[in-house]
Amino acid sequence: MFSKEESRQLRQEFWTSFGKSFPRKWLLYDTKIKGVAFKFHFDTKSALIALDLEGDLENRINCWEKLMALKNILQTEYLPEVIYKEEYYLENGKEISRIYLPLEQKVSIHNKNSWREVMEFFNKKMILFEVFFEEYRDIIKS
Repeated sequence: MFSKEESRQLRQEFWTSFGKSFPRKWLLYDTKIKGVAFKFHFDTKSALIALDLEGDLENRINCWEKLMALKNILQTEYLPEVIYKEEYYLENGKEISRIYLPLEQKVSIHNKNSWREVMEFFNKKMILFEVFFEEYRDIIKS
């Protein structure tokens, strides 16, 4: 069991290491579309990449409809295993819409032996997600 401080230090070490191992300017919150952001998630049980739709419901529905129209392209040409969830609840109870891809293996940010696998997954899959997004940004934004 790790103390809160040890856990915080491991998390910081992971993200610093990831940034050094795969130096790249990720889109994340800089999508240029209000309420749309890419996320990396890695905790003691799992790792995933996601495209989250938050904010006002009308904007969320509008973006979701466009992303649903592009679902076949995303799954055929970029990320075949990607999961679409129109109603996704975060740990804090907030409802968002999320398109995400989990790493199938059991991993933990507290286990340094799983870090390389997670970093490579994040890098490979998020690049594909961003390439898709850049290609279809104008459609999603319209």
